Amino acid sequence: MSELVTIKSSHSGIELRLNAKLPFPDLLKAVEEKFRQSADFFKNAKMAVSFSGRTLSISEEEQLIQVITQTTNLEIICIIDHDERKELIYKRAVAQCLSEREKSDGQFYRGTLKRRQLLESESSIVILGDVEFGAKVVAKGNIIILGTLYGSVHAGAAGDRNAFIIALSMQPQRLVIGDIEAKRQLIYQDSLSINGPQIAVVDGKRIYLDPLIE
Repeated sequence: MSELVTIKSSHSGIELRLNAKLPFPDLLKAVEEKFRQSADFFKNAKMAVSFSGRTLSISEEEQLIQVITQTTNLEIICIIDHDERKELIYKRAVAQCLSEREKSDGQFYRGTLKRRQLLESESSIVILGDVEFGAKVVAKGNIIILGTLYGSVHAGAAGDRNAFIIALSMQPQRLVIGDIEAKRQLIYQDSLSINGPQIAVVDGKRIYLDPLIE
């Protein structure tokens, strides 16, 4: 079984190395058995997960995540994508979508926002990097993240429900626009179904996640 599925720790969480030739239903069973054996090790842990060894569809990733979370008490806060070329395309797409107003009036932060760091802005802000789990961003305007959102963000902090949040991928610890807070599980589910840059907006009394590019 160990040759079919290998769990390797990394600086951001765990990497799951998967057999490329095994039929997916059999692979799913192998993953379940592997994590069942390691359930005590992952007890109440929170971490990111990445997959390597084979190309997975969004549906297959969702099934793997479901098996892992049902077999253990591990809380998966995000899925890390190893496709650097695709990430570069997404970054360019997000950059092209920034309006001239955002470029002239917004602030820029270069680098990844680390755990326990707080970044505040009186206007909109563009972050050229990730927002890690435990980090927090608060802006009275919009928040644009040219990276992945793992931490907490609050756009339209003065009560502006028309503000928005953009990121390459969203697995936020907490997400608020104006006075509306998103339900974390709904955002997580929406994010898994969107391939590409994502935008969070308020519609009515709820925050929705949509693809930035149709």
